[in-house]
Parts: sequence; C-alpha cells; structure tokens
Amino acid sequence: MNLQRTIGLILVIAGVILAVAKALGGETESGDWTIRRSDTPGKVEFSLMDSRAGHHFHHSSDWPASDFSGLDFSKSGRQEVHFTIARDAGKFECEGFLHDGEGAGLFHFLADPKYLPEMKSLGFERIDEDKQWAMAIHDVSLKFARDVKAQNLQELDTDKLIAFKIHGVTPEFIAGIRAAGVNVSDSDKLIAFRIHGVSPEFISGIRSAGLNVLESDKLIAFRIHGVTPEMVRSLKQAGYQPDADKLIAMRIHGATPEWVEQLKKQGYQHLDLDKLIAFRIHGVSPDFIGQLQKLGYSHPEPDQLIAMRIHGVTPDFITGLQSRGMKNLSVDQLVSLRIHGID
Repeated sequence: MNLQRTIGLILVIAGVILAVAKALGGETESGDWTIRRSDTPGKVEFSLMDSRAGHHFHHSSDWPASDFSGLDFSKSGRQEVHFTIARDAGKFECEGFLHDGEGAGLFHFLADPKYLPEMKSLGFERIDEDKQWAMAIHDVSLKFARDVKAQNLQELDTDKLIAFKIHGVTPEFIAGIRAAGVNVSDSDKLIAFRIHGVSPEFISGIRSAGLNVLESDKLIAFRIHGVTPEMVRSLKQAGYQPDADKLIAMRIHGATPEWVEQLKKQGYQHLDLDKLIAFRIHGVSPDFIGQLQKLGYSHPEPDQLIAMRIHGVTPDFITGLQSRGMKNLSVDQLVSLRIHGID
C-alpha cells in the first residue's frame, strides 16, 4: 500500500472514530494530523484537522522539527509513532505512523485548566475553547503574554495577542522598532508593520537614504506602495528633496526614477515633483512628448502638456487638423479648439 493510500485510510478511520464519539454524546477534542516535508530546512509541514459544533478546522504551517521530540524524520520505511506537543495552553497527544519522514494519525487535545486563570491575571480574558485551542496551536505562552504586556501597548487584548503570535510581533520586534526611532504603542499598527514588512532595517534604510520618517501610517504606506530606500536615494541624487507624501503619490501614480530619466531625455530635466505627479495622473508620457516633437511641437511648457492631455489634444487630433490645412497652430490654439468642441 503506497503512502497516499495509507494516509487516506488513516483519515477515514479517524473520521469513523470521531463520528462514533459524537454519537455516544459530547464534543470530542480529537482530530487528525498529517506531517509532510517542508521546503524550509529544519522544519516540517504539520497539519491539524478537527470538526466541532458543525465547523471544520484545518490548520497547516511549518513547525520546527525540534517540536516533535523523539521523532526521527530521517528514518526510512514505516514506523509507528506517539508524540506529545506541549504548550502552556494545553497539549496535543498524537499517535499514528511515519513513512520515510511523512505520515498521519490522530491527536487528542488536552486543555490546561491552569492556563485561563493565569491569562486572566495578566488581563487577557474571554478565552473560550476555540481561542484556547488556537493559543495552543500558535504557542501563545504565558511568558510571551507577560513580555508583550510589559510593552505597555494600546488596545491589547486576547485576539491581538494571538495575532501578534501569528504575524511575529515579538517583544524583540517591538524593541527594535522603538530603537529605530518609531515610538509605536498601537497594537494594530504593530500587526500592520509585520504584515507589510515595516522592519527596523527598513526604517533605518529610509533614514540612511536621507529621509527621516517616523509616522507609522506613512511607513506602512511606503511598504504598501513600494517606496524604497533605493527610490529615495535615486531622487536625492537627481537633486530632489522629496517628502513622504510626494513619494507615496509618485509610487501610486507610477512616477518612478526610471520614468523621470526618460523625461529628461526628452528635455524635461528640472520638473518639480508636483509636475511629475501631474504628468502621470494626466498621461503626459515620454512617448506622448516624442509624438508631439515629430509633429513640430518641440518643447511645450509642462502646464501646456498637462492641458493638452486634460482636453484631449492628441497626436491624432493634431494630424487631423493638419490634413484639413490647419497647420502651425500654437499649443494654446489647439487646446482652445478642443475646449470649444472642435474634433
């Protein structure tokens, strides 16, 4: 019997056992587990599956192989296994098999009754069965709760504590952010930092590029929109002194340093950042400028270029007018014709 069929059989048997347990009365704290190889060295992909109160739960993530004390993942062939994953919130008693380092089986979760009063004493309440289960899976330990509590954060509750563990908001991460000069105490902001990649290294990188940004929302926006230290440094080297809002606007509208260089080749070398952003908003591109030059408009003023795009003065419009004998019109005349409805 191959591994896939064996795992399938184990899961079918597990389902029957769970169904019988529920039929006999009461909710079960049991479920299925699987282990597969991970692409990350030193880790395995561990999955837990459970059905309770009509809801199905499936958690799968990479766990350190060291969490599975006594298991030899390098052993070839089939082996029966029994192991315990101990957490402060409770422990998972697991049994089943491994075959060439992968396998499946059944688990039974035993919630630790001391966990709830300990957490309550730290100010973390409203922990029901599902939350205690989640806190065991994500290893929300009492030490972690105490250490996070000591950071004096705003809006810190049980759900945020679980989210901290999921996203990697550790006391060390908080200390690193604060050491970088961002004195953040908002729990939601810290979670957003981790989700979007605002790290102490990123903050220091922006500062070393010549811009000191300490506002949480702007740092998050930098990461969302792709404002990098390299972008800041490139603009600085080009003679610009960008502020945070203009950098975000440039990224939102696509005014990249590479695009700015293309404009320079078309003769627009000293545009301020507001004009560059307006160019992107209204579609004044190097290609548009190049087509105008071929039609005899060698270097319109930036405001004229913007007006042409706003009012629909396109190369095709100009070509159409020229074919009807209307040649050598100024940019202002072209714009006026469009304003008055001349196609």
